[in-house]
Amino acid sequence: MGTVYADITLKNAGDAIRVQERLITEPEVRKTTVSAIVDTGAATLFITEAVCQQLGLTVQSERSARIANGTRITCKVTEPVEIRWKERSTTCPAIVMPGAENVLLGAIPLEDMDVMVNSAGRELVGAHGDEIVALAL
Repeated sequence: MGTVYADITLKNAGDAIRVQERLITEPEVRKTTVSAIVDTGAATLFITEAVCQQLGLTVQSERSARIANGTRITCKVTEPVEIRWKERSTTCPAIVMPGAENVLLGAIPLEDMDVMVNSAGRELVGAHGDEIVALAL
């Protein structure tokens, strides 16, 4: 199938709440757009240490994870991150992979945003369609 990438915007979900509470303004929300590897074999959102720092995320816990080569590593788990792809979004904690160079977008946020991988086009698509069909009169 090959590697599939998707441009996603990641936002500190706590900042978004602080905007609603009028504690900060929208321009103060920490966010970034990255080209993420879509990895249906990964469970959730995995981010780099640099992205974690850029978003100002608080680490809430640590957990053990098994990476592709079978090695077990300890990863940090952050406060929730808002993930946006096109007009779709979801919120979930992020796993910070030590030494990672890429963000991985895993199966749980993909499912929650109702998107899937089109292997022929090597792209993300809406699981139930993205286009609005116009009827000819």
